[in-house]
Amino acid sequence: MAFCPARAGEPEKRDPMTHTLTPETQRLFSTLVRGAAQAITDYRMIEDGDRVMVCLSGGKDSYTLLDILLHLQKRAPIDFEIVAVNLDQGQPGFPTHVLPEYLTRLGVRHDILTEDTYSIVKEKVPEGKTTCSLCSRLRRGILYRHAREIGATKIALGHHRDDILETLFMNMFFGARLKAMPPKLQSDDGTNVVIRPLAYLAERDIERYAVAKGFPIIPCNLCGSQENLQRRVVGEMLEGWEREHPGRLQNILRSLTRVTPSHLLDRDLFDFASLSVQPVEGDKGFDGEEYPEREFLAGLREMTLIQ
Repeated sequence: MAFCPARAGEPEKRDPMTHTLTPETQRLFSTLVRGAAQAITDYRMIEDGDRVMVCLSGGKDSYTLLDILLHLQKRAPIDFEIVAVNLDQGQPGFPTHVLPEYLTRLGVRHDILTEDTYSIVKEKVPEGKTTCSLCSRLRRGILYRHAREIGATKIALGHHRDDILETLFMNMFFGARLKAMPPKLQSDDGTNVVIRPLAYLAERDIERYAVAKGFPIIPCNLCGSQENLQRRVVGEMLEGWEREHPGRLQNILRSLTRVTPSHLLDRDLFDFASLSVQPVEGDKGFDGEEYPEREFLAGLREMTLIQ
């Protein structure tokens, strides 16, 4: 089932979120919506009757995610609920009024959680070390618990294509693992399902849309101030590739959907030990096509390779 068409028999309604945008921004938003709808369909991220908890950080990605899901909620051939949730982590100077006021104007049901994880991270992580690992672990536990409390069936995060590729290369370079960030994930205890509807979307398009919309961006004082993060270095590498070879990042993303286990090196993923010579009629080329002996020799004669 495609995710984005209007419900059968219903006239298409003007969306107040988009009809005031410039034509260029409307076209950009349509591109973002199509990409998100395709990802949602491909991985069956949202189903009829779902209650989707949208994690809103105050950054460009989560604002864009919320816009897209609210738009799809009006047009999709299924019914699902949206609950926006923000976690106030106790950062000094955090503008606590911004998100509640923004979400109230939109008419979106929302919950603001308050947990001082900022102090814990600053206490536990030595000065100069990256805070992302501990911060994300604490944040994830709080959000997972809240999702269970409100009966959310899906937790939507704003990670996009570039986040997925950065994670892939981070794991390769620093963890010696071929592992990325999945579009859909079940928590270890099985009580939560995480979805990433922006998985197919390029960060540069999201950033253009966020600027055009003028979202009230709230910077993060923990990770945003760490200039030497290895993830940032990897991100700059990917940006350079895309500048020099447009389309390369999209090809890398597509490669994650077209995996050939027999041509990797993971012995748990493919049974290399059991491979042996099998008797066949005729010969096989390296590409797997069969060449019966008579036809093979005839072909060689025609190419004058044998006289």
